[in-house]
Amino acid sequence: MTEDPHRAAATAGVLDELLLEAKLAVPHPRSGVVSRAGLIERARASDCRVVGITAPAGYGKSTLLVEWALAEDRRLAWVSLDRFDDDPAALLPLLASAYARTSSGGADLVADVSGVGVSVLGRAAPRLASALRTSPEPFVLMLDDLHELRSPDCHDVLGVVISGIPRGSQLVAASRSEQPHLPRLRAAGDALEFLASDLALDAAGAEQIFSQAHVNLTPEMAAAVTERTEGWPVGLYLAAVIASDSNGEALTISGDDRYVADYLYREALTQLPETMQRFLRCTAVLDHLCAPLCDAVVGASDAQEQLRSLEASTLFLIPLDRRRGWYRYHALFREFLLGELRRVEPDGIPTLHLRAADWYESNGSPALAIEHLLSTTERDRCVQLATELALPTYQAGQMSTVQRWFSALGDAAIENYPPLAVLAGELAVWTGQTAEAERWAAIIDAASFDLVPLDGTASFDSSRAMLRAMMCAAGPQQMVSDASFALAREPPWSAWRDTALSLCAEAHLLTGDVDQASALFAESSTVAAAMSNADSFVYSESVLALLAMERGRWSDASGHIELALAVVDEQRMHDYPTSLLAFACAARLAVHRGDRSEADRQLTRAMRARPFCTFAVPWMAVRVRLQLAKVSWATADRSTARHLLHEIDDILLHRPALGALVDEVSEIRRMLTSSTQVGATGATPLSPAELRLLPYLQTHRTLPEISERLFVSRHTVRSEVGSIYRKLGVSSRDGAVQQATVIGLLGG
Repeated sequence: MTEDPHRAAATAGVLDELLLEAKLAVPHPRSGVVSRAGLIERARASDCRVVGITAPAGYGKSTLLVEWALAEDRRLAWVSLDRFDDDPAALLPLLASAYARTSSGGADLVADVSGVGVSVLGRAAPRLASALRTSPEPFVLMLDDLHELRSPDCHDVLGVVISGIPRGSQLVAASRSEQPHLPRLRAAGDALEFLASDLALDAAGAEQIFSQAHVNLTPEMAAAVTERTEGWPVGLYLAAVIASDSNGEALTISGDDRYVADYLYREALTQLPETMQRFLRCTAVLDHLCAPLCDAVVGASDAQEQLRSLEASTLFLIPLDRRRGWYRYHALFREFLLGELRRVEPDGIPTLHLRAADWYESNGSPALAIEHLLSTTERDRCVQLATELALPTYQAGQMSTVQRWFSALGDAAIENYPPLAVLAGELAVWTGQTAEAERWAAIIDAASFDLVPLDGTASFDSSRAMLRAMMCAAGPQQMVSDASFALAREPPWSAWRDTALSLCAEAHLLTGDVDQASALFAESSTVAAAMSNADSFVYSESVLALLAMERGRWSDASGHIELALAVVDEQRMHDYPTSLLAFACAARLAVHRGDRSEADRQLTRAMRARPFCTFAVPWMAVRVRLQLAKVSWATADRSTARHLLHEIDDILLHRPALGALVDEVSEIRRMLTSSTQVGATGATPLSPAELRLLPYLQTHRTLPEISERLFVSRHTVRSEVGSIYRKLGVSSRDGAVQQATVIGLLGG
């Protein structure tokens, strides 16, 4: 990495790396702070795996963490959280990156919890917990500003990660609000928590702070100011600053937080030159600060000097790295500055956000540009950027981020830009949100758009045709028409040509034209490989393997499956719908070879991920389940085969016209109903609904809370939990989690 972080930040692609470096670096310690050595030693000496530091802003939580970090002799991992981490698919790689810096094999761990379509609660979080649990050396994982994680999904995965903290190691989290994981751990004697009362300073602390400000205090005055500020560290610090400038008059200020914040902050701000005041107000719109970004937002060229001056003179600018390249304002101070900005320059706020967006976009971080554009009236530009970024952001696993963008934009803005509506529909398809997929499909059918879309497709009509083909609501012939239309319009260099090819191939397969389908799937595979489009490549190779097996060409089938599985493993696509057919075909190949263990392993991989494959993409959902049913029948697991047939029947209720697939379903139905096969029947597999519920049994959530998370009734959750216990042969949540992990339904 370059030595000059500012120059590096101006290079596209480096900015995100610099921000990650800042988030994972222990902040530089400040001089003159009151030591919290007593609290630190108490926490380190405890047998608790989790230490929570919970207090309002201004109580020195981050300062305590930094002091602890510098005194720690165990391996240390640090994470400074912010609002952009409030997405489990962003949070888990961040935690893994922090831990990986303390151990070997770190890159593999980060990749294991990332990737396309990885289930964060069912796979990624247990993987990270397992890595922590098996750590060869004790460690401390510090999370600053945990209150930035507001989504229940993030707290669910964090709870799973915490379960992996081994004895001798600790997770230490600082938060301005209640930490959801603490009550359960505290009840078990496994958590230690420091509150505001523990962090409040006494008279000796006040004397030390005032001494740093070159203000002498008598013991009586120290006791008085401590009582007035109620030991609030920031209140004492500000009182000392004002006392230094006003001959001790600040000692008469009330200690009530509201009055301290209102008066002391105003006094602290008005002591500064007007140029510095404006710099502070304008840059308060930024979550992170560096000199070039601040210059761009303020419209000046002296940000480097301003930042260095602020760092030297106040407690409220916090360095995020040791190079002094990136900073953030103390949260309480930033809130005050934003209030001042709204009071003094309310009409200029959108302009400041727009300048920040311009800087981020020009420096290779369009996702952060969107965050600022959402605070402006530049809805068209925001929609355009979201259109460019929605699919790659989803493919990175950050579905929560995409959903947050869509929610902030609103349905009306998305509908007004039909190409983005197509992407919303596609994301709903691939995440199994059937009602949303059909709603967007109806909106798109009625829309028109004549400009060139920003999603990389040749036209809106082409992208709409691909979504229609994908959902196959009007049967195979219409799917052929839609897919052929798109294929004719997506040129050889289009990033969507492989999608059009694979959809066209699937449509021909449904109509019974196997030769044409084979040729198109082969072409799709070649194009997808050249474009590095993993999902199209994996599905195309999987179908080619299936067609080879149907013709008895097992060697050819093996080659196709090896290629598909290699990409699935490399890209961590184990929970993505397009990977399921690869697992099913691999299981069928293993049965042919007589390798029952490998067949069972591949069956488990497919069965656990099949809830993502719904009637929103019916040809894939039915084809996968047909192959799984055939393999189950071949391994004498009649119960699973029949269960899968019931799932197929449910899909056909929504999409009855699936051409050749319907004939295949009839064939296996006859086999299942007429066979006199005897022997093992197999255990009934977990249903898709039960598989969706299973990962929540790892969390601290009660059954009523799980019902709220899954939007189903409490009765349904109780019934499904009972069914899970029965099918897994256990009698408790812990037993279910352990058994599911052993057989590969969790983690892995």
